[in-house]
Amino acid sequence: MKKIPLEQLLKESRAESYAEQYRYVRRLIEDQKIKAVKASPLNGKTPALHTGYWLAEEAPDERKRKEQEEDLKFHMSPAIRTDYYLNHLDVYGAEERWVALLNRYFLEQGEGEQEPVSLNERSFQIWGREKFLQREQGKKVLAHCGISLEQLCVYATSEPLAYYSACRQAPQTVLMIENKDTFYSMRRHLMAGGRRMFGEEIGTVIYGAGKGIWRSYEDFRFCVEPHINDGRNRLLYFGDLDYEGIGIYERLAALFGEGEEPYEVKPFVTAYGKMLEKAEKKGTDFLPETSENQNRSLSGRFFGYFPEDMKERMERILLAGRYIPQEIIHIADLP
Repeated sequence: MKKIPLEQLLKESRAESYAEQYRYVRRLIEDQKIKAVKASPLNGKTPALHTGYWLAEEAPDERKRKEQEEDLKFHMSPAIRTDYYLNHLDVYGAEERWVALLNRYFLEQGEGEQEPVSLNERSFQIWGREKFLQREQGKKVLAHCGISLEQLCVYATSEPLAYYSACRQAPQTVLMIENKDTFYSMRRHLMAGGRRMFGEEIGTVIYGAGKGIWRSYEDFRFCVEPHINDGRNRLLYFGDLDYEGIGIYERLAALFGEGEEPYEVKPFVTAYGKMLEKAEKKGTDFLPETSENQNRSLSGRFFGYFPEDMKERMERILLAGRYIPQEIIHIADLP
């Protein structure tokens, strides 16, 4: 233990009267923060005090706890909320390394605007681990710090949109297709010089990969070539005639209808008409059965684009527990 003279203790007390100084020293002794050196002489006053004391060292755990509290209270960027960690110092101890790196990022960033980067790029920039936010404990650390992904100015990356353009003029009609086989057939048709499909002149076909088109929505809005993203273009969608396929369209149409520059996405009515015509020739019993786990909750937006008789024919097939896969259409049907 470290030895400290009485004079230093009395200076630290900042008390004017000796009685107050005496009470200060006695409190330190009672709190076990100091211990009298028995061999030291008394100071000759009443009540008497020894002239030497041992200063008790803090336990390592207590010292570490105080250091952590000091870090959280005085050394953190204003962007980081510390209330959770102050109430859960054990969690902070486990995550302190990652919080320190996040804190350094905000302190170094300053007030300037950030350039948006991908999730993995920002993750590596801050923590030196590209998957820290995506697969490791990064999102938990952000939650404990009260930080959102928006504050890190990141964007998610999806698989790039696969598309083929037969022309680069604008305006044009852009067709988004749910399934890969139909995309390949229609791309072959365009590559062979065919421009019309079911009465429509098509300039570009895009492979949506089912629900993957939702994840690729930002790619379409910001990353495709200008002739595809031209606001004058017509956007059509073509997919399976089942609850899931219709649901994909309705969610996609809602996404494109948001924002400062909304687009209207319409069902490719004449293509669905061809599907329906071929299905009715085969008979309802020939069609595959609808999966039980499909979400049957639809907004009605899809059917609003179709004539009433066509809508009723499609609904009869769905209510019979059947569906029409997009693959009923092949390249021979396109001219």
